[in-house]
Amino acid sequence: MVSKYLKLKGNECVVSNSGKEGLKMILQNKYDLIILDISMPEFTGRDILEHLEKNGILQEKNIVLFTASAISTDEIDDLMKKGLKGALRKPVDLEDLDNTVARFQK
Repeated sequence: MVSKYLKLKGNECVVSNSGKEGLKMILQNKYDLIILDISMPEFTGRDILEHLEKNGILQEKNIVLFTASAISTDEIDDLMKKGLKGALRKPVDLEDLDNTVARFQK
């Protein structure tokens, strides 16, 4: 639904429903913004962030976490210190989503 909304607003979007495929996409492409769901089966958003951090490239990526509540504010703050650019909690407020996307548009 988020990708459909963003496309209706004139944004280009690609989607992956697999953590491993998502990591591959992040490593192989340059995106203005990556909205990363923390809770994915098998290879999670946390796994992706950990891989990017271990390889010293988390800070290079514009990643905003998308989460229902699977992560505490302290954990988000810790990830922000490591390079995460923000977090959106579900259900997402569309104005917050629009403002977040606008921060990264070139």
